Amino acid sequence: MIQRIQSLYLLIAVIISGVLSTMFVLWVDAEGTMVTALDNYLYLGMFMGSALLSIITIFLFKTRQRQFVLGRLNIILNFILLGLFVYRSLNLSGETEVSEKGIGIFLPIISIVFIALANKAIKKDEDLVKSVDRLR
Repeated sequence: MIQRIQSLYLLIAVIISGVLSTMFVLWVDAEGTMVTALDNYLYLGMFMGSALLSIITIFLFKTRQRQFVLGRLNIILNFILLGLFVYRSLNLSGETEVSEKGIGIFLPIISIVFIALANKAIKKDEDLVKSVDRLR
């Protein structure tokens, strides 16, 4: 289970979505307060949902097709989260006052990369199993 490369990629995605999202700053308000995912329940729920989907995907190692589908759903969830961040950063009220974007906004992109790498490895395993079945 954990010795497969896609499980390691998914474990990294869990760490990014579950742990690093609560540590890194998403943005700094005009008042100077640092906003993390813990301060906004929508973003926290989406990050934790992504982490939970990755954990579930790790434990579905016997059904590669379900793993692949859940990986795609996780990618879609991270794209929605990224879209919310872009929407939030473009529609800030009082943009004349300086507001800084934090490194936490880029966490969904990094998570998408690792989930896509996991899906590529899952597809490779599925193709290998299908090719062995043809030989029998």
